[in-house]
Amino acid sequence: MTLLSDVVRTSTQVSGTPGRLAKLRELAACLGRLEPEEIRVAIPYLSGEIRQGKLSLGYASLQSARAAPAPAPTLTVPEVDRAFDELKAIKGKGAAARREKRLAQLFERATAEEQDFLARLIVGELRQGALEGVMLEAVAAAAGLPAAELRRAASVAGGIAQVAEAALTGGASALERFSIRLMQPVLPMLAQPAQDVEAALAALGTAILEWKLDGARVQVHKSGDEVRVFTRNLNDVTAAVPEIVAVTRAVTARSLILDGEAIALRPDGKPHPFQVTMRRFGRKLDVAEVRGELPLSVFFFDCLLRDGEPLVDKGSIDRRKALEAAVPQKNLTPCIVTADQAQAAAFYADALARGHEGVMAKALGALYEAGRRGAGWLKVKRAHTLDLVVLAAEWGHGRRRGWLSNLHLGARDPAGGFVMLGKTFKGLTDELLEWQTKELLARETGRDDWTVQVRPELVVEIAFNDVQESPQYPGGLALRFARVKGYRPDKSPADADTIDTVRRIYEESLS
Repeated sequence: MTLLSDVVRTSTQVSGTPGRLAKLRELAACLGRLEPEEIRVAIPYLSGEIRQGKLSLGYASLQSARAAPAPAPTLTVPEVDRAFDELKAIKGKGAAARREKRLAQLFERATAEEQDFLARLIVGELRQGALEGVMLEAVAAAAGLPAAELRRAASVAGGIAQVAEAALTGGASALERFSIRLMQPVLPMLAQPAQDVEAALAALGTAILEWKLDGARVQVHKSGDEVRVFTRNLNDVTAAVPEIVAVTRAVTARSLILDGEAIALRPDGKPHPFQVTMRRFGRKLDVAEVRGELPLSVFFFDCLLRDGEPLVDKGSIDRRKALEAAVPQKNLTPCIVTADQAQAAAFYADALARGHEGVMAKALGALYEAGRRGAGWLKVKRAHTLDLVVLAAEWGHGRRRGWLSNLHLGARDPAGGFVMLGKTFKGLTDELLEWQTKELLARETGRDDWTVQVRPELVVEIAFNDVQESPQYPGGLALRFARVKGYRPDKSPADADTIDTVRRIYEESLS
């Protein structure tokens, strides 16, 4: 059996290696040493995830469970996986104490380096540079197969792990079972950001422009009268969305796989906030009652299969034509095809005026790269900005090790103090990381293993998409997709935006 220390060593080497090829060599070598039953476990570890998902363990539990490290590595990958299974299964009265005890037993077996790895893995703070694209290429290298074949198989399978197991144990013939088929959802294709529509057209030339709706991504499969609806995480939510089932069942095509957005609209046609739409997916009330209170609309923008013919290897424009031939106009995301910047700008402005996020720009020949942020899809969204105060920062890891990275952000409370709105490590350059580490350490007021608390003196400009409700923070609100635009040395904490401003932005999104 493979020792956890081998995975930890590979993770450390990958995180400290800036070169893509060097990362691939390290990962491929590690994958080649795994036993067949360890592949589905170790691949998520090397990507900063665990097979069991969230374990309901926070920083406080991890701190309490920390034990004196083992002198030498003995923990195996299967032993860690079994421990995570047991932690996931602990529920009911006294669950927190029992989870903490089981976690302490795991940590007692781990070396100091393994303890650090496990703690960051559990709380989702292990960012080591082995993202899905890199991992797919590493699996391909270890298996001696073309990366494109692995990528296509992973998109159909809904993830890397089972495809990696098949490739590393059975070779090319084992991948044949991963082909696009009805009632088996595939990971959605994602988009890269563009600064504005002008930049998007400059990159793509003539492109399809579509409204970008801030709804719930859905993938809908139809085979005769059978319809199933899946979320972007591939969860089956068919029973919760009868409106989408009815729309899809009514189309004449015998078989379809459609990509789209489910969204709750107000009577005037403008969208409710994202969180309002998501109530339809998170509540376990009577569906008919909830449907009456909050009806859903669905708008499709892509077609992956039509009447038995897979379309993922055809260009965007061909898939759009297939979509338009299959689905009524009222259920299509509005779009234009243009290379004209003035026409694109007007289309973007119209989308914003109707309350939507912005636009998607798609290259005419872009294939459907399931599970990837393809260069052929670009998103243009309007962002808000706030001047906030840094309350604390967490130590980085990987290539950010030794720098304070993840910022805790606070809005000024007119009654005194600051109200935390979330965290972000996005938008920070190496130069900014070095500067803020020096400046924050000079303002340190306390720390634990992960976080340094600081005097609230530095003001930073933060861009974000919108404000959402959040029970996690004392103000009940949090920023979505926050990223650093830059520090504001010209401003003092007294000049920072207030929690009242944040509440107003949220309330305006509801009106």
